[in-house]
Amino acid sequence: MLPADKLDQITARLEYVEARLSAGAAPADIAALSREHAELTPVVATIAAWKQALADIAEAEAMLSDPEMRALAEDELPVLRARLPGLEAALRVALLPKDAADARPAILEIRPGTGGEEAALFAGDLLRMYQRHAERMGWDFQLLELSQTDLGGVKEAMARIVGPGVFARLKFESGVHRVQRVPETAAGGRIHTSAATVAVLPEAEEVDIDIPASDIRIDTMRSSGAGGQHVNTTDSAVRITHIPTGIVVTSSEKSQHQNRANAMAVLRARLYDLDRSTKDAARAADRKAQVGSGDRSERIRTYNFPQGRMTDHRINLTLYALAQVMDGDLSTVIDALVADDQAAKLAELGA
Repeated sequence: MLPADKLDQITARLEYVEARLSAGAAPADIAALSREHAELTPVVATIAAWKQALADIAEAEAMLSDPEMRALAEDELPVLRARLPGLEAALRVALLPKDAADARPAILEIRPGTGGEEAALFAGDLLRMYQRHAERMGWDFQLLELSQTDLGGVKEAMARIVGPGVFARLKFESGVHRVQRVPETAAGGRIHTSAATVAVLPEAEEVDIDIPASDIRIDTMRSSGAGGQHVNTTDSAVRITHIPTGIVVTSSEKSQHQNRANAMAVLRARLYDLDRSTKDAARAADRKAQVGSGDRSERIRTYNFPQGRMTDHRINLTLYALAQVMDGDLSTVIDALVADDQAAKLAELGA
């Protein structure tokens, strides 16, 4: 636990941020101050609850010396003291070092893996799952790119998700998602195993990643639209190649201007993620495992349709509620992943 003066400094920092925002901070500072305010508010609330509990205990203990109040104090003290460990545990979690990207919007990328058309259909199922989860959470889900197969499967999908704590919650979804089910296209009725890859990247701002114009090549091309009733053919599709890394990003909405903006946003996110991954790998070189490591080659989850179960292999969690999960009800598994990550960080700090 931090010393009392350090906790007071955190509270004072929130008051300073609130004063800056109330006084009308410069437009360039508002986004950063708002993010800091959102991060500090729950921490300060937890500090206040813990301090209030200590004050209540001290007050009850003082009442023990008053004959008229002693009986009341003896009734209250066990209840007050029983609450304290939980509040202390919550405070330790609130004080854990924050991932600087946790409060940012996320760029979601989904691609089919092994399994042919069935993998593409499963990638489409995952896209719908995350879209429905965003709706449940009240997040904004903006599809940036969607390339489909003739049967409605997904060759590639990219979306921007905006809302409170989006990246903090969704970052654990990066990895290989495996599905076991009888394909609709299979006549034999045998269970087929296929996979799709999910990447969740924190959205980067221009100040985070400087991309010189000389480092990119922008090509405009004709492209078909997303498929189904929205099929369209345009000359506005944009492909941006980042020459130093070879990263290629495309966007094929109707507006060429919006395509360029979308593609640059995705490129910044990928470069930002690459930089973060490099630094994280260096910091975590001596760690044996890490929930939410972001390793896209790691099989993280299996969706078994015949048994109606979903298993997250990182924390050995199995839920026999596959229909609800595929309908976007991911809170149980994400809550468990967040709790496991917090426990690992507390263990590292010796808290």
